[in-house]
Amino acid sequence: MWTCPDIVDFFLMSTKVLIIGACGQIGTELTAALQTTYGALNVIASDIRKSDNDVFADSPFEILDATNKEQIRACIEKHQITDVYLMAALLSAKAEKNPEFAWELNMNSLLYVLDFAKDKLIEKVFWPSSIAVFGKNSPKVQTPQHTIMDPSTVYGISKLSGERWCEYYHKNHGVDVRSVRYPGIISWKARPGGGTTDYAVEIFHEALEKGSYTCFLKEDTALPMMFMDDAVRATISIMNAESSAIKIRSSYNISATSFTPKELTSEIQKLLPDFTIEYAPDFRQQIADSWPESIDDTDAANDWNWSAHFDTKAIVAEMIENLR
Repeated sequence: MWTCPDIVDFFLMSTKVLIIGACGQIGTELTAALQTTYGALNVIASDIRKSDNDVFADSPFEILDATNKEQIRACIEKHQITDVYLMAALLSAKAEKNPEFAWELNMNSLLYVLDFAKDKLIEKVFWPSSIAVFGKNSPKVQTPQHTIMDPSTVYGISKLSGERWCEYYHKNHGVDVRSVRYPGIISWKARPGGGTTDYAVEIFHEALEKGSYTCFLKEDTALPMMFMDDAVRATISIMNAESSAIKIRSSYNISATSFTPKELTSEIQKLLPDFTIEYAPDFRQQIADSWPESIDDTDAANDWNWSAHFDTKAIVAEMIENLR
């Protein structure tokens, strides 16, 4: 008779993960965490091109175009995939410069994967949404789970549409799809990929390399932020939760901390007293102005026990220590 550890081991061994968009900022660290969880050979990393990051030396890697449905299907069938993490996307700032491609990548790739789940080729889907789904008429402070959502960016429009499709496929086809709305993500392991919150990563590199930084947002622009370790933990936690615990099939609010560029600078200067900052807002300021200042994640806490570990002070300490 199996013991509980035997059952857990069998579950882990029977899970085969495909990460689409594995070489992105979140995908890279998610790949490493999933390797630890399921074993490197059970994690298939894929992207349009392969990164030279050491994390991809341990797992099978497939060159995969997220806009090519048949390539995705072939990869799923080849590796007998059970869980897909669809991380490929064109982020907010880049999407504004190429809206047609952003829609094709962000939207069609999701519909392909949802169709594969509907057809029982895979068991579970993780797809990330974003605080970009909110807009100028959404409450700014402690933005609730259910509220007015009127995104003004291509990225936000595609994410809101994706949320509706996720909910539709779950309701009408029983697809086990799970999602969180990422805030700005801060990481020292990978450079950011073209988002409006990228300043909160760039600032650390510039602080250590040059001692100064020119910020593309105004000093008093408050935005929700999260350390990468928390973002990855939230992703894996929601995927490992019992299906019955997941009450929301569009996407969950998750939160960690919020700060302005001025507040972040003040924390950095406690460790790097000579650091200076200037402000030169660009087109990303208008995007940031349409987003929340802070997020209410009560539903995620209640349904699958979500809570963040890193506040602003802890994030700054981690970033400077590791980038040094």
